[in-house]
Amino acid sequence: MARGATPGIRWDGPTVVVVPTSEMTFQLLDGTQAAPHADELQALHAEVYADPPYRQRDDAALFADRFRVQRRQPGFVLAEVRHGDYLVGFASGMPLRPSTSWWRELTGPLPAEVTAEHSGRTFAVTDLLVRASWRRQGIGRALHDLLLADRPEERATLTVLPAATPAQTALARWGWRKAARRRGSGPVSDVLIIPLPASGAP
Repeated sequence: MARGATPGIRWDGPTVVVVPTSEMTFQLLDGTQAAPHADELQALHAEVYADPPYRQRDDAALFADRFRVQRRQPGFVLAEVRHGDYLVGFASGMPLRPSTSWWRELTGPLPAEVTAEHSGRTFAVTDLLVRASWRRQGIGRALHDLLLADRPEERATLTVLPAATPAQTALARWGWRKAARRRGSGPVSDVLIIPLPASGAP
């Protein structure tokens, strides 16, 4: 997954948004603030990714290792949503480094103007997931928007399985566009990008 580089937004404490009508609480956390939540995040990630089309039975260990590394990267951000104390979903990401491997192992070449990275160019969304019983209520979109709101980067990127039809449909509706397909050590995935408001792109 992505490695962060550019220092991102800093918080003295969690940014909290409470939605009284649904009793849902959204929080935006940095890596230090997210660390105590690791077990909950790991359990939810394993639950979601055990289902089709992912079927990642060894997900818990893989996520734990990845999260341990990513939360220490400069600029790491995690948005979570809870109903009371119950974790409903989360999204996370970080800025890409100029030396990132994000654009390697593509199935076809891309122009250098797409793959070239510099500090402040790209924010990588590494996770975006909601428990199955809480989907189709706008929670995923709210997490997505909270994570990307006020980002200083020019664009964001993420990967999604071609067979993940609901995710593909939602992301396209939110303005994401496919830039490439990647074949690494894991399953083949589509690489999507979206301009961020700070870039001024339409």
